[in-house]
Amino acid sequence: MALLDLLGRRWTLRLIWELRDAPLLFRALQERCEGMSSSVLNQRLQELRAAGIVEAGDGGYRLTGEGRRLLDAYPPLHAWAERWAARGPGGG
Repeated sequence: MALLDLLGRRWTLRLIWELRDAPLLFRALQERCEGMSSSVLNQRLQELRAAGIVEAGDGGYRLTGEGRRLLDAYPPLHAWAERWAARGPGGG
């Protein structure tokens, strides 16, 4: 449940997604997540670091090995979201 609580927080999944290809500095990461305040970004990064999903280094923030393995869950979620969105309004 702790992981679901963390992943359910606003911006968390987006941050993991944005870090999928390469490390990003704080400002670059914030620019990719338009509308995210620096205080929320800082808080989410602290939470992800405490969970062992993200680490900070000279090149910026990057996913740990565990963070990379978490990305394996994204394709099935994306496929489900595509099917869900195709149903249209009303969910029928």
